[in-house]
Amino acid sequence: MAGFRSLARQVRDQGCDTALRRYSLRKCLERFAPYGHRATWDHLCRRHGFGPDDRELDPARLVAALEELEEARTVWLAYEKEFAARRRREKHGGLRALGAPDDWHRAVWGGNGVVRCGDPAVHPTDPLPEVVRRLVTALKDDPGEACPVCAGARIAWTGEPGEETWYGPVCGDCGVEVPRAVLTPGALARAREVRGRPLVSAA
Repeated sequence: MAGFRSLARQVRDQGCDTALRRYSLRKCLERFAPYGHRATWDHLCRRHGFGPDDRELDPARLVAALEELEEARTVWLAYEKEFAARRRREKHGGLRALGAPDDWHRAVWGGNGVVRCGDPAVHPTDPLPEVVRRLVTALKDDPGEACPVCAGARIAWTGEPGEETWYGPVCGDCGVEVPRAVLTPGALARAREVRGRPLVSAA
């Protein structure tokens, strides 16, 4: 199975037809998709001006979309490297238990769904690298009162315990599923009070 970098080379390969290059970009999202596969694809299509099903399009648009994805992946991999180094130090010091941020991080190792959006059409419009940077900053800082991606305060709890779908706080402004570890107990309590608030499209 081809890795992210191998697929990225195919996207850039001018000797390949455009349909194959588009397919390779889509396959890249199986290795790294910050919003989840469908929402990340929707984001790249909108930002770089091609349709989700276009087979013949300007290859430069595909490369620009790839570059945005690659930069976001670089940001996330740097964070994962720091995370792994810190856990090694903690284990060496006798600390084996995972904290709340670490428990969440284990579920998204590799970068798929780190700023997951349950609705593929509702996601932040800012560049992916900036969104991932904001999340990484929030994971390193003390918990806050608002969404770490858009600073919105309209956070509502969704789902029920045991459901396969997301169970937890969702930003009603940009659509991201907010890691509980980045919110204060007060913000989490308020999110539970407004359970089920409908999301507004960020597009």
